[in-house]
Amino acid sequence: EGHDYATVLIGGQCWFAENLRSENYTDGSVIPADLDAATWSTTTAGAVTVYDEGGSNEGTNLATYGRLYNWYAVDDARGLCPSGWHVPTDGEFMTLEMELGMSYTDANSISSTPRGTDQGAQMKSSASDSPAFDGTNTSGFSGLAGGFRSDDGDFYFEGSYGYFWSASASGTNAWDRSLGGGYTVVSRYNDNLRLGFSVRCVRD
Repeated sequence: EGHDYATVLIGGQCWFAENLRSENYTDGSVIPADLDAATWSTTTAGAVTVYDEGGSNEGTNLATYGRLYNWYAVDDARGLCPSGWHVPTDGEFMTLEMELGMSYTDANSISSTPRGTDQGAQMKSSASDSPAFDGTNTSGFSGLAGGFRSDDGDFYFEGSYGYFWSASASGTNAWDRSLGGGYTVVSRYNDNLRLGFSVRCVRD
């Protein structure tokens, strides 16, 4: 769609080093956008938004953070990432975390307990990067605090937290990762499918 994505090789995986910003599925079909809060909070179809959609900062947020997708878009059979790429599974996120030094036991845990040591810091952009965050970015993943759209349709935590979907379901929810300002670890949760999170693609 006319955008050249930065990428980074981490171990044996090639990742996007910025968030997905596509408005279309891989086959060219348009992903529904511009949903008001009531529609966003009830839809079970794929949908895309931008943080503060309709607000004065929408353009800046798109340029900085890309777009936010509900999990129904992630799970759509038409594909969300460009051809040759895919949304990472929960296991592929674990592979990334373990490549950065996290133990298997920690990688396989949920965030009611600490996971790893400084893997979150390694994955977050640093103060000297542009855009900046409070990590070291020694991995080159360049994670940003793009916030999220809640299942109530409102937007939260831009500048403080970044949330990233995996392609793996967990019961009636799905697994994701989050990077928080002031934290060095990576959080792993299974969350509501209607939440709007960022997406990173990994090469097939």
